[in-house]
Amino acid sequence: MYSKIYLRLEPLGLELVAAAAREAGHSVRLIDLQCESHRNFFHLIRRWRPDVIAFSGNYLANVPEIIDLARATRALLPTAFISVGGHSVSFIPEEILRHSAGAVDCVLIGEGETAITSLLDALAKDRANLREVPGCLTLDHRGPPPTFVKSLDDLLPARDIVRHRRKYFIGQLDPAASIEFSRGCPWDCVFCSAWTFYGRNYRVKTPERAVEELAQVREPGIFIVDDVAFIQAEHGMELGEAIARRGIRKRYYLETRGDVLLRNKKVFELWKRLGLNTMFLGLEAIDEEGLKRYRKRITLSKNFEALKYARSLDINVAVNIIADPSWDRERFKVVRDWCLEVPEVVNISINTPYPGTETWHTESRRLTTRDYRLFDIQHAVLPTKLPLPEFYKELVECQRVLARKNLGWAALGQCAGIVIRKLLCGQTNFIRMLWKFNSVYRPELQFADHRRRVKYEISLPPPSVATAQHKGLYIHENRGRTGRQIDHRTEEFVNATRMGTAS
Repeated sequence: MYSKIYLRLEPLGLELVAAAAREAGHSVRLIDLQCESHRNFFHLIRRWRPDVIAFSGNYLANVPEIIDLARATRALLPTAFISVGGHSVSFIPEEILRHSAGAVDCVLIGEGETAITSLLDALAKDRANLREVPGCLTLDHRGPPPTFVKSLDDLLPARDIVRHRRKYFIGQLDPAASIEFSRGCPWDCVFCSAWTFYGRNYRVKTPERAVEELAQVREPGIFIVDDVAFIQAEHGMELGEAIARRGIRKRYYLETRGDVLLRNKKVFELWKRLGLNTMFLGLEAIDEEGLKRYRKRITLSKNFEALKYARSLDINVAVNIIADPSWDRERFKVVRDWCLEVPEVVNISINTPYPGTETWHTESRRLTTRDYRLFDIQHAVLPTKLPLPEFYKELVECQRVLARKNLGWAALGQCAGIVIRKLLCGQTNFIRMLWKFNSVYRPELQFADHRRRVKYEISLPPPSVATAQHKGLYIHENRGRTGRQIDHRTEEFVNATRMGTAS
C-alpha cells in the first residue's frame, strides 16, 4: 500500500542479477512488474521463449502473484527452467516449492549475483544436477550454503535493460535511481531480517568504485539503499569527498539510525552540502517501553536529540513509528498528537512478525491470518486489542491526519516550485502522489482484505521461545568480526548500542 503512494523504486537487485548473468555470457532481459502488466510479461516470454526465468521475491506479500505467474509460465513454456530468489523467499524456500506444485524448479537463497551464475553454469553442463549450486533448493535436495560476491566493487547494475526509468521516484525525488554503498547491518533489531539475511556481516564499496558508478547515473535523484547509511564515518567522508572532487550534483535520500547520525555529524553535514534532500530515521517508538520491545537500544532522549539535530541540517526528515496490535484508542491518540506536534513526516507501520525475524520465533501471540498478501506492515496479522474494524479506523485516522499535514493542497503550496519543475520535465509521479491517500488508505478496504479468498497460506510460525538462537536465523554464515568492514571503534559502538550499554 505504501508503494502505491510514496515511492516506486528502481529494481536494483534484479539489475545486479541480470548484470551478473550477462557478464557470464548469457542473453538477458528484464521486466519490472511494478511498471508493466502481466499481459506484457506473457507477451515477452511468448516472443523471446527464454531457457531460464528468474522471479524476484523480495516482499512476502508478492508470493501469491509469483506462484501464479510461475504456474502460468510453466503451462506456456513447459521446458523452461523456472527459479525464484530474493530476500523474503530466502526464508521460506520449501514453501515456495510446495505452493508451486512443480512449476518452480528451484529456489535460490542468499545473494542473487553468485546464485544465478552458479545456477546457469550448472544448467549448461547438466540440467539434472544442481546439487553443487550454493544456495539452491529443489524438492529433492538442498545445495551447499549460499556464498557472497567476492567484492561489492565487482558489481555494476544493468540499468540499460530497464524500460521505464522515469517511473521510479521516492517522495520529491522524481525521477530517482537507486545505489548501494554498503550491504548488511551489524545490529540485530528483533523486527528486522536484514541482519539475519546477511549474518550480521557488513561490507562496503570503495569510494572510487562507488563514484564511478554514480557518475554513470542519469537521474537527478538518488536513493541510497544501504540499511543504515554511513555507519563508519571514514567511509562516508571519503565517499562524499570523492563525489565533491568529481563535481557530481545529485539530490539524495537515505536511511540511518539516530545514534549513527549523532556520532557522525560531520559526515551528514558534508552530504547536506552535496545534496542530501531527505533522511529517514527509524525511531519505531516514542517511549522507552516501545524501544525496549523492538530492541532499539538507543534511549528516547538520544532519539529526540537526533531529530533536533536532523532539523538543524535543514533537510526533509521522515520517521517511522511501529503501531502494535495491542494499542487502544488512547494510545492511538497519544501517538497522533505527538505526530502533529513534530515537523517531521511520520509514517506508521504495523508490528508484523516476518519469517527471518527474531519475532517470528519469539512472538507468543498467534497469527490471525496466514494470507501472504496481508504481510505488508499495513495489515494486522496478530490479534488486536480493539475489534479489527476499529483498529483500522484508528490507524487510518492517524495516517490521514499525517497525510493531511504533509500531502494535498497544503503540500502543493509548499512544493509549488518542485511541482512546476517536475511537470516541465514531464514527471508526474510526485504530483500524483499528493492526492492518492484517500483512494488507498480506507479502513473498510483494509478490513475487507481479510475476507478475500486465500489461495496460498504461509505456514504457522514454530512454537514460541523466550530467546531465539541467532545462528539458526542466518541465511549467510556469520563470519564474526572478520565479516564486518568497520574499524575497531565503530565495532565497539555497534556492540554498545546493540547490547544497550552505550552511554
